[in-house]
Amino acid sequence: MTTGLDQTLNRLVAEAHAAYRSANPVSARWHADACRVLPGGNTRSVLHFDPFPFRVASAHDQVLIDVDGHHHTDFCGNYTAALLGHSPATIQAAVAEVLNEGWALGATHPREVELAQLICERFPSIDQVRFTNSGTEANLMAIGTALHHVAAAGADQERRAIGVFDHAYHGGVLSFGPHGGPHNPMNVPHRFRVAHFDDIAGLDELFQPDLACVLVEPVQGSGGCKPATVGFLQELRRRCDDTGTLLIFDEVMTSRLAFGGAQQRFDVMPDLTTLGKYLAGGMTFGAFGGRRDIMAAFDPSAEGSLTQAGTFNNNIVSMTAAITALRHELDADTLGEVNARGDRLRADLQSAFTEAGIGAWVTGLGSMLCVHSDDDRLVELYFHAMLAEGLYLARRGFMALSKAVTDDDCRRLVDATAEWAAEISGNER
Repeated sequence: MTTGLDQTLNRLVAEAHAAYRSANPVSARWHADACRVLPGGNTRSVLHFDPFPFRVASAHDQVLIDVDGHHHTDFCGNYTAALLGHSPATIQAAVAEVLNEGWALGATHPREVELAQLICERFPSIDQVRFTNSGTEANLMAIGTALHHVAAAGADQERRAIGVFDHAYHGGVLSFGPHGGPHNPMNVPHRFRVAHFDDIAGLDELFQPDLACVLVEPVQGSGGCKPATVGFLQELRRRCDDTGTLLIFDEVMTSRLAFGGAQQRFDVMPDLTTLGKYLAGGMTFGAFGGRRDIMAAFDPSAEGSLTQAGTFNNNIVSMTAAITALRHELDADTLGEVNARGDRLRADLQSAFTEAGIGAWVTGLGSMLCVHSDDDRLVELYFHAMLAEGLYLARRGFMALSKAVTDDDCRRLVDATAEWAAEISGNER
């Protein structure tokens, strides 16, 4: 049965879509052209939203300018990859200079060594590291490495299960829905066992005799910016130690939460860590690394039997950008400031929703946050309302602050949120 509130929300969504279409005719034309050659009109599914996404013409600092000429303050932050903002000057200069030396060399070069040294110094769990082109690749390689290590250690060859958690996302082929529910049909065909996230009691069903490794984000990013408790991560570490299971931290997003990543912030050390997103200043990048005895599987001089392919793994553009970001941009003070700003923003947004008395709330940690509601139409209305004010967040309510986002930007978002929440509250009544 459709209630009065349902009818109101449906009407408001239809009105928001109509207003958006009217305001974005050039993006509409681009979308029509795109759909003829790109299924769905895009090549990155998360970027779609109804009725069609806007097309960006240029970006600088925290501002996206679309093909219709609208300026959007970017709170989405390319889903954590744009921590340095758009086109940071240090990265631009470093990349422009190194292009004179070539960029895909088909050979080893000094810059990959320099970057590896910086990463091993920065992240407590990483003794050795190898590079990839994305976080997805990094997680795939970490899983394969873990399975090999457990088998090589003399464990039962049937010990091939991989522990993951509901609503986790570890890449385009490693995506999991509700516990016991359907998962991404594109997932690679490993033997996965899915447990409830941040549920210590639920670990009993995870730790069966065939479990080889556990893959977890300390804060679920795409799963709604839901932080694990320290106790949960500590119990994961203890059980892995007791059973000879390898613990993999997916820090593709969460490494931004402290200088040494979430593992430093939570003081829980994994056996393997995966990285990506922002670490190369917006360039394509991924990495996986961990204990020396595990990573030795890739060392021919130590009779390692694993190989890793990847034409662009050590491309000089990404290596240079990441060195520059780590040396000149991603210091502890900068990360502390961005994460503190995110904590303040999350609290202020929650206050706006609470004071208006609407059914929305905010989760997250530091510079990662997400708006939720039991009714998805409310999140969609919030997204379109903010977009109409020139404030861009992900359609699902996700936000990842960049260092370019200012306190004034956050105040604009909070003020617009409070005004919208008050209006919605009046409509609900």
